[in-house]
Amino acid sequence: MARSPCAVSTREPSISRDHSPALQLNRNVRLLGIGAGVRLFGVAMVYPFLSLFFYHIGGLSYAVIGVLILLVSLLPLAVSPFGGLISDRYGRKRVFIAGLGGEAVSFFFMAVSMQANFVPGVLLGGTLAGVSGSAGQPAVQAYVADMADIPERTMAYTWVRIGFNAGFTVGVLLGGVLVGFIGYAPTAFTTAAITTAGVLFMLISLEPSPFDVALSKGATPIGHTNGVVSPGSMGDSIRTLSRDRTFLILCLAMLLSGLVYGHWGTTFVLFSNTVLLIPTAVLALGLALNGLIVVFGQRWTTKLMTGRKHTFSAILAVSLMGVSFIALGGISLINGAALAAMFSYVVLLTIGENLGAIPSMTLASNVAPASEIGNYNGMMGLFSGIGNSLSPAFGGIVLGAFSNPLVVWLILGIPCIPTILLFRALGARIPAAANTV
Repeated sequence: MARSPCAVSTREPSISRDHSPALQLNRNVRLLGIGAGVRLFGVAMVYPFLSLFFYHIGGLSYAVIGVLILLVSLLPLAVSPFGGLISDRYGRKRVFIAGLGGEAVSFFFMAVSMQANFVPGVLLGGTLAGVSGSAGQPAVQAYVADMADIPERTMAYTWVRIGFNAGFTVGVLLGGVLVGFIGYAPTAFTTAAITTAGVLFMLISLEPSPFDVALSKGATPIGHTNGVVSPGSMGDSIRTLSRDRTFLILCLAMLLSGLVYGHWGTTFVLFSNTVLLIPTAVLALGLALNGLIVVFGQRWTTKLMTGRKHTFSAILAVSLMGVSFIALGGISLINGAALAAMFSYVVLLTIGENLGAIPSMTLASNVAPASEIGNYNGMMGLFSGIGNSLSPAFGGIVLGAFSNPLVVWLILGIPCIPTILLFRALGARIPAAANTV
């Protein structure tokens, strides 16, 4: 029997919770993890250092850098929900291959602009890369959901995240060295070539998902065993979202989470390099440590949280991120403790990130009607992206206004409080089957 389009899936897990990847992970999920690793190996060589390019090469202030990054992210934010809607109608693989291919082309444009020290061109390249990635990411999330039922879904996302961060670890280490020795533009050209290789690998190796196969036959899967139902219009999908108050609260919580975590990519990098005076190559070691903790700790963290609530994992995540802010600001006040401050922040924040990745990767797919998984992932990506985009502007303004590191990071940590309260409220609203890791 077909479910209401507004209904939340409450299917109980039908198999054991032994999350052995060898037994339960679909071959395509493993290949997607490898492809994500190749892609992020390239992206991480230049992306984490963009704010330093704007500061050192462009001569821009903290506040201006933060506002520019916010402006650059506005168009990608607007695209994210449409990426989910399109993937529900045209197929997962087709959409994310096109999106990630566009991202690779954008990096070539960015590299050419860096070679000319043309800041507007770099900003345009970053915008185009963001638009392409935002269009493709909901389809990636939905592809994994198609390949794994709820009991295996968290571990499937975990595998992709491990591949993602394995690539990030190697890429950011190599990128930090290359930026220091050969400059930004040659490093960006290398990024473009490697991301292109990652997209080609996924194009050749990945099979269409069950959803894609059914869609090609004129129907949309409603579940792995529940038959098929014709897809609704985009208007129907938008109305489904607007009536799902629990999901909208989840989106607000993810927005605030993004506002907290988003300081990692810009505010933290600028603070470490220009306030703590940590060289780029050493900063790259700190960024790479983040990737290593994910690679070796994410699966363990997921197993530790198995059987607990996703919302509980989110609360622990945000709490640890708040502690990492206090540690970074407090230890920075001690003379000669710059590296201790940086590494303390990285370790605490990444443990929190591992905990937060579990609900952020999985909850949208779990609470969505089966025919709206791409739609829900796209909308949650939009809200999370809004938080991440506001974060650099918030951080740049605070960095420019206050000289005391502890004051800076205490102010930046204020959004942790309402975020925790929202996740506590969600714990009582989301059905147990959808909210269980």
